[in-house]
Amino acid sequence: MTDTATRAPRQHKVDTVAEISKRLQSADAVFVSEYRGMTVKAITDLRNTLRGSGAEHTVYKNTLARFAATEAGVEGLNEILIGPTALTFVAGDVAAAAKALRDAAKANPSLVVKGGVLGETILSASDVAALADLPSREELLARFAGALQAPLVKTAGLLQAMPRNFAYGLAALIDKQAA
Repeated sequence: MTDTATRAPRQHKVDTVAEISKRLQSADAVFVSEYRGMTVKAITDLRNTLRGSGAEHTVYKNTLARFAATEAGVEGLNEILIGPTALTFVAGDVAAAAKALRDAAKANPSLVVKGGVLGETILSASDVAALADLPSREELLARFAGALQAPLVKTAGLLQAMPRNFAYGLAALIDKQAA
């Protein structure tokens, strides 16, 4: 019998750790969820929903994910990698992915959002819920554009008022002179 402490890790495990580590470093955010009790159809539906918001939901062995998190420098993730967990890698709109994950968890109580990481910040389950409550990127951009547009519209109205009021005054003066 060989001693497990001296045995070298299998190449596919080393490759998987490298893949997870690379994905952790390149993702805008990573959410951790527990999928215990979910059917294959429910997980497939969840993956399709998340894919629409720029996220990918993947199941890895916790041990390999912990090694990858350590390798990627994401230390706080190890505490929530317990039980049957899946990682949701987000590239793009983090709030939309959090919203899709929250909505899927509401529809399927077997899905439990445990937390995640956003940049270098470790997120709790309540932090992910707060992200899900944020408006979408498009809505925030629209609000910003509206905030920029409001003073310009007011200025344009004031600039139009001056010649219009001058024309009314001039017309009144001409009418007065004619009478």
